[in-house]
Parts: sequence; C-alpha cells; structure tokens
Amino acid sequence: MKNARAISRVTSAGGRRGFTVMEVIVVVVIIGVLAAIIAPRLLGRVGQSRSAVAQSNASSLATAMKSYMFDCGAPEGGATVNILWERPGNVEEGKWKGPYVENVDALKDPWGREFQLRIPPEFNADFDIVSLGADGQPGGEGENADVVNGKRSQ
Repeated sequence: MKNARAISRVTSAGGRRGFTVMEVIVVVVIIGVLAAIIAPRLLGRVGQSRSAVAQSNASSLATAMKSYMFDCGAPEGGATVNILWERPGNVEEGKWKGPYVENVDALKDPWGREFQLRIPPEFNADFDIVSLGADGQPGGEGENADVVNGKRSQ
C-alpha cells in the first residue's frame, strides 16, 4: 500500500503533462509558415547587399587602377587586376609603387570571383573593372547584373 501511494505521488507531482502530438505538429507548421514568409525577404536583402558591396569594391579598384596608371602608365591588354597587388614583369621596379590595394581579397567580388580588368574597355575611356554579378555571366538583372567601375550595367 505504501508503494502505491509513492507511485501515485510521483506521477502526479507538479500536475504537469507533456505536449500532445497534435500540439507539436501545429507548432511545427506555424514555424514553417513563418520561415516561408520571412526567408525570401532576408535572402533578397543579402543579394542586394552583395550587389552594393560589388559596386563599392569596383569603384575602389577603379581608383586604385588610376593610381597605378599614373605611376606605371597604361597596362598591356590582357592584364588582370593582380597588377594592383603584384608588380608585373614589364613594369620597372622604381615606377611601381604598390600594392595599390590593402589585401589580395580586395581583388575578388562578393561572390568569390576575381574582378575583371578589361583593356581595351567597353564602357569607359581607359579601362573597365567588371564583376559579372551573382550568376557569373555577362548581362543579367538584379543581383545578376554586371557591375562596371562601380555602376550596375543593365
């Protein structure tokens, strides 16, 4: 008899009970609906942010490229943005006053691809610094739009 009372007290201690399966399912569905509504908005903001960073970085590289050209003259066709980080072999050591960027990562766009240096340029007088956007393909809209010297091309 004593054992029956002890068991009875243990099971009713605190008067708590667990959640039913239905309650758990309802909570999971509510969380899923909220995630489906909020996630696309947040992901869209990430894409906009990356495009803005690409514009800013391309503009900074264009400024660095102008400094390079002032010191070393116009680069040869086929040169890459690496000339802003390492002295090219065809430039005298005394002329090159680089590196013209703070670190080698500055040469990459927010999607991890190296910015392109286009000589001869397609859009500007001396050179183009280009990011091909999120898709890595020429053209595009929104996050996939190309960035040329700090401006989005549409």
